[in-house]
Amino acid sequence: MTPRVLYSRHAVQRMVLRGITRNEVETAIRSGSKTRQGERIVVAYRYFEVVYLVRGSDILVITVKPRW
Repeated sequence: MTPRVLYSRHAVQRMVLRGITRNEVETAIRSGSKTRQGERIVVAYRYFEVVYLVRGSDILVITVKPRW
């Protein structure tokens, strides 16, 4: 079963601001380079990072930010 990807309001605002699509975020989660920061997972992909939490079978995207 594929996990649902949910987005915080903050994450959606940052994605719009930075021109990053949901498809790009979901590709990053699947194939980017991951590191842990406590409960959070940070995935680096292309020119941005995605910070998310795993909640049961769901993924909650907290924010999306530039890599620099």
